[in-house]
Amino acid sequence: MKLFHKKQDKKEYDKENEIPVIRASICNGEQVAGFKDKATGRFTEIAYLRKPSDLESFKAEYGIEGEISKEY
Repeated sequence: MKLFHKKQDKKEYDKENEIPVIRASICNGEQVAGFKDKATGRFTEIAYLRKPSDLESFKAEYGIEGEISKEY
């Protein structure tokens, strides 16, 4: 039983103007999760993905359901 646990607050992003995207490198396989602005195409890095659980925690933190598209 944990007496002092950290409450995980869900963070929000602008769902009307931004979409969640994973940027992946073809050369070394590095992956970064973030949000891409629909109008400008500007990418904002949020999390470096080292293992599959990093992606799941990113999705849980922002309340994202379903698959996230990858860009190379």
